[in-house]
Amino acid sequence: MQQDRAVTRAEIMDSLVREIGLTRQDSGELLERVLELISDDLTNGNTVKLARFGNFVVREKNARVGRNPKTRVEAEISARRVVAFRPSPLLKQRVDESQSND
Repeated sequence: MQQDRAVTRAEIMDSLVREIGLTRQDSGELLERVLELISDDLTNGNTVKLARFGNFVVREKNARVGRNPKTRVEAEISARRVVAFRPSPLLKQRVDESQSND
C-alpha cells in the first residue's frame, strides 16, 4: 500500500526542469503564474476547468448551527464560500485502476 504524502511545489518545479528542460527559475515562475491564474478565477467566483483532470468549483455554503465534537457545544457557523474539486471521469478511472494494480 502506498504511503500518504504531499507533492510539493519544489517537486513540481523539479519535474518541469527535468522533463521539459526549463530553468529552475523559469519553472518556478511558470508554476506560480498558473496557480495565480487559477486562484484569481476562483476568487472571482468562476469555475476552473482543466480538461482530463477536473473542475475547481466555488460553492456557497449557508450559515448553520454546528457542534464542537469535543465539548458538544453548539456554535453558529457563518455563511462562506468554499472551493470544491470534481475530478474528471478520466482521472477517476486512473485513480481506480492504480488501486487495483497494487
